[in-house]
Amino acid sequence: MNFRTFLFPAVSALALAGCAAGPDHIASLPIRDVETGPFLSAEADSVSAAPLPQDWWRLYDDPVLDGLVADALAANTDIEQAVARIDRARAALRGARADRLPQVGLDASAGYGRTPEAQTLPGQDRDGGQFSIAADIAYEVDLFGRVSSGIAAARGDVAAASADAEAVRVMVVADTTSAYADAASAAARLRVARSIVDLLEDSLRLTRLRHDAGYTDGLAVARIESLVEQRMATIPAIEAERRAALFALATLTGRAPAELPADIGARTVPLEIAAPLPVGDGTQMLARRPDVRAAEQRALADGARIGIARADLYPRITLGGTIGSDTTKLGDLFAGGPLGFVLGPLIDWAFPNREPVYARIDAAEANAAGSLAAFDGTVLVALQEAETALSNYARALERRRILVAAVASAERAARIVRAQNREGLVNSLDTLDAERTLAEASAELAEQDAAVSRDQIAVFRALGGGWQQDIGGQNGEE
Repeated sequence: MNFRTFLFPAVSALALAGCAAGPDHIASLPIRDVETGPFLSAEADSVSAAPLPQDWWRLYDDPVLDGLVADALAANTDIEQAVARIDRARAALRGARADRLPQVGLDASAGYGRTPEAQTLPGQDRDGGQFSIAADIAYEVDLFGRVSSGIAAARGDVAAASADAEAVRVMVVADTTSAYADAASAAARLRVARSIVDLLEDSLRLTRLRHDAGYTDGLAVARIESLVEQRMATIPAIEAERRAALFALATLTGRAPAELPADIGARTVPLEIAAPLPVGDGTQMLARRPDVRAAEQRALADGARIGIARADLYPRITLGGTIGSDTTKLGDLFAGGPLGFVLGPLIDWAFPNREPVYARIDAAEANAAGSLAAFDGTVLVALQEAETALSNYARALERRRILVAAVASAERAARIVRAQNREGLVNSLDTLDAERTLAEASAELAEQDAAVSRDQIAVFRALGGGWQQDIGGQNGEE
């Protein structure tokens, strides 16, 4: 599907509004054809073609996570900044729309002075007051599209700011879910690490008993002690990761670390969706991703700015008038005193030196070309990120399946070696090797569970997060 097919006509229409000399050149720029459809990396055992739900985090069926996401969407400071940028863009749009209306101004002055003697009529005082009041009205006739193109550009800026804010929401939801998943995975890894230490301490106790009975030497005891200490040393690092994830959750939800509820860290099993992930297809993803929509709207806005620049090739026609009174007595201003008025058009035209206008047109065209290239790049990056995330997730599940089998084999081997060790059928090196293999496989599986959670969330992030609610309005309109 060619994603410029809907962008180029819109750009041209906006810039051509009211101006026959609009940016016809846009249609001749190179158009990139992007084939979309089912994802290349969508494997049946990991994902499905069902559409991505809007509130994808609810697939985890965790009420604590649901509450955290709601808190983050309501109180995250990055979202508040994004909303402020929308407000700023809307203020600019209101200013552009105001150019359609007549501009009215009121001037008044009062003073006291002396007129030159040569200019004073006989019998008239040279000293006295001078009072004036005048009302001006001006209305620009938008024959050549300057005003309408300015409104179109401002409307595109609002829509781009809204899409940027949606992108912030997608990021905040994904980061909140990821931090919660990291905390849960760290808790699960802590549980595994402590269970490994408990098993090794049992082996150490048995080895010491055999040493005391003279069946093994002190080297075997020292090696088991070293392995126990190595595994115990991993626990503080995992606990630090868990606390860091909880602190990140506090910031994401607009809290200080001390304000985070205690039950947030209660989950001790990895966050995971067992069923295939609903991911839709590439077309749905590109239509959903807010960064693609933001790039599109910026291209539209920059296309409209070509119309603003081109309008300066033609006269700017303003209909206006002035009505007012000028008198030496304050009371005459409001008592039907001398009253004058002027009505007529005002034409402002840069001619014959039009090189500055052409320079502005060239700059606007260059900006539009750059925005269209940025749009192409955003589409390609979005496809790349989605395919990469899906591929990583499929490989993560495959690796996890292998590690599950490896842990099961290591557990069987360890049980056999422990039994043989009690009967004196194996030496200390065989026991140590079996325990080390089980410890490493179990720890690696726990880390892979965490990786699967992260890769799941990365898939949802790459797909645009499923978030389609515009912040503060719809489509850049007030």
